Amino acid sequence: MTTTTSSQLVPGQVISEKGKTYRVESSIKVSMPRGVPFMKTELKDLVGGKLIEKSFQLDQEIEVLSLAQRHLEFLYLEDKQYLFLDVDELDQVLVNMKVVGDKINFLKEGIQVKAEFYGSTVFSIELPQFLELMVVKIEEIESKVSISNVSKLAVIETGGRVEVPLFIEVGDIIKVDTHLNEYVQRI
Repeated sequence: MTTTTSSQLVPGQVISEKGKTYRVESSIKVSMPRGVPFMKTELKDLVGGKLIEKSFQLDQEIEVLSLAQRHLEFLYLEDKQYLFLDVDELDQVLVNMKVVGDKINFLKEGIQVKAEFYGSTVFSIELPQFLELMVVKIEEIESKVSISNVSKLAVIETGGRVEVPLFIEVGDIIKVDTHLNEYVQRI
C-alpha cells in the first residue's frame, strides 16, 4: 500500500477510502473563479459495483492499493459463494456472489478466469472473451417470425441466454462473446 495525492489520481488506480475499496473511473481538476480548486472523481466500489462521485481537496493524501492478478478455475457453487481453485497456488478460493454477478451466465466447471486480489479478498473476475457452450433449449419467440426478426433466444448450458440465428438447434455448440453477450458462430 502506498499513498498519492488527489491531483495524481488516474483512471484504473485502486484506492482505499473510509474502509472501502474503489477503482478510479475518472478524475478531473475543477477550478472556480471564486473558491478553492478540488479534484472531482467518479469511483466504482469494487465489492458492490456501485458508482459514486467524490470530491477531494487538491493534494489530499490518498491510499493507493495494488491488486494482485491470479488465475482461478471455477469448481462449483457452495452455499451462497462460488468455489474456485487458484491454479498457481492450488488453494481453494471462495468468491462472493456480488463479485461474480452476471458472469455466472457463462460460468461452468473448468472455466479459467483472471481474478484481482487484495490480500485474500477477490474484488473482480474476468472471463475469457470467447467461450464454446452448448445450446440446451430454444425459447419460443412471442411475436411471429418476420423478415426483420431473424434471430431466436437460446439457453446455453450455463443458464445464460443469447440471441442466435434461426438455424441454431438444441445440442449445437456455439461460440459466445462473453463481454458483449453475443453469438459469434456455430462450432
